[in-house]
Amino acid sequence: MEVRANTGNILFNQVLVLPNKGERELLGKLTTYKYVKRVLDVVIASIALVALFPIFLIIAILIKAESKGPVFFAHKRIGKNGKEIKILKFRTMVDNAEDLIKEFTPEQMEEFKKNFKLENDPRITKMGKFLRKTSLDELPQLINIIRGELSLIGPRPVIGMELEKYENNKRKFLSITPGLTGYWAANGRSNTTYEQRMIMELYYIDNISWKLDLKIFFKTILSVLKKEGAR
Repeated sequence: MEVRANTGNILFNQVLVLPNKGERELLGKLTTYKYVKRVLDVVIASIALVALFPIFLIIAILIKAESKGPVFFAHKRIGKNGKEIKILKFRTMVDNAEDLIKEFTPEQMEEFKKNFKLENDPRITKMGKFLRKTSLDELPQLINIIRGELSLIGPRPVIGMELEKYENNKRKFLSITPGLTGYWAANGRSNTTYEQRMIMELYYIDNISWKLDLKIFFKTILSVLKKEGAR
């Protein structure tokens, strides 16, 4: 469609390309998908918070009984469109965990820089190991979902150093709201390399749909029950 416009004394021709019928239908479906998904996120997260409150209380007591420090830990991550968010977790490490990084052996530091975690992290408490193994440490992120910082399903949010690994795919990775669980989280987690993780997260973005979301939802429940990939 050609548009002729007059701006002051300047005349110019601009070609305006409108989406075809197929593209308009796809955009409409994506808009509906995002809206319905947001509503479901808020409803499910709200119900879960109320239902799981007794478990939250028990976990909080056990964390405080084992070690000093706060019950919750807010970790800085990068959310949709590059916005910084603080995702909530039950604290699984000793209170001065960040300071203890300086005491890592060269081998531990190399592993930490490569995978952003350690297989045998000396900073994790006994209660923390249980929470991570059962994925219960992630439950406070239901609050992040209600805030709109996370969705139930989407790529797991990352820190700045991790984002750099995505190189030319950084914009794609940040184009959707990160999730409490996702394609990678439900299909491997710690049992995969970081390169495999990136491939799986980008696969989800390229193939996003209700069908895939449902598969991830039920696979996550199965993985948690079997304690697959949790560390």
